[in-house]
Amino acid sequence: PSPVDPEWPPPPAYRPGPAQGAGDGDGGGTALLTPAAAEPAPHARRRRSRGPLGLLAAVAIVAAAIGGGTAYGIQELTGNNEAVSSSTTTSVVPTGRTGSVAAIAAAVSPSVVEIQATSNSGRSTGSGVIITSGGEVVTNNHVVAGASSVKVTTSTGKTYTAQVVGTDSKKDLALLKVQGATGLKAATLGNSAGVRVGDTVVAIGSPEGLSGTVTSGIVSALDRDVTVSTEEGQQQQQQGGGWPFEFGGRQFNGDTGSSTTTYKAIQTDASLNPGNSGGALIDAGGNIIGINSAMYSASSSSSSDAGSIGLGFAIPINTVKSDLATLRAGGADD
Repeated sequence: PSPVDPEWPPPPAYRPGPAQGAGDGDGGGTALLTPAAAEPAPHARRRRSRGPLGLLAAVAIVAAAIGGGTAYGIQELTGNNEAVSSSTTTSVVPTGRTGSVAAIAAAVSPSVVEIQATSNSGRSTGSGVIITSGGEVVTNNHVVAGASSVKVTTSTGKTYTAQVVGTDSKKDLALLKVQGATGLKAATLGNSAGVRVGDTVVAIGSPEGLSGTVTSGIVSALDRDVTVSTEEGQQQQQQGGGWPFEFGGRQFNGDTGSSTTTYKAIQTDASLNPGNSGGALIDAGGNIIGINSAMYSASSSSSSDAGSIGLGFAIPINTVKSDLATLRAGGADD
């Protein structure tokens, strides 16, 4: 064997680790040790950078899940005597089904009742909206004006006696209290200030005594000046041609009489008929945005003219909410 070359370099001062490229037939693997050891660092940084994003995504998902149950949670916290309110962004219907008429009907129908009001001049049929689980119901004044007795029938078919707590003929609103009922499903009152022309809406009520009837359409116009009667006894006319009202200088569905009041209304093409008065006008998220109050009914003298023509009006829910304290105190008609 050849003698050791005295010029051969001494061994390295450090102990080399295992070569990443072992078996390649050269010492290149050892040269790669430093870069290879540093390679996991970028992966670690990428994993750390994804952490906050992943957390934000999780929070967003949780928030979306909570959104569907917000109304229920608020209702449970507020108790029996406080109406449940929300903005129009709250979704009462299940997540992912916003705008579904079927989902809206399933969520809100239990909160809409049929009203039978009896007076000296006869009996009228209307609708109402449950606003507290303790049995407060909002309806139109003209549905119960002058009534000696009022019966309320829920979506389950159960009938209760109701007491008129207060009325406000100037806003065509009335508040009832269902007697002996507990655990009723209160509707969520939305924010009519956020309603826009073209928004999808659903109407639920008892036209011609057909309780739980659901129709749909859009918001046709806003801030319509609708004039209605404030006289007792006028409510009976709704059995024939619908509640009399005036719009644009013309009277519809009969004479409004000499005593009238005017309010700003939401106009909708959702089909409304006599008996829908006092029922719910609902947005795509299942929030109540109006109380249906007036509708044009063509003459029933011929079949071609009968039925809704898509000209209905509702009292904005913000008007209702601002009037609740007055109604609970007995109304504005004392």
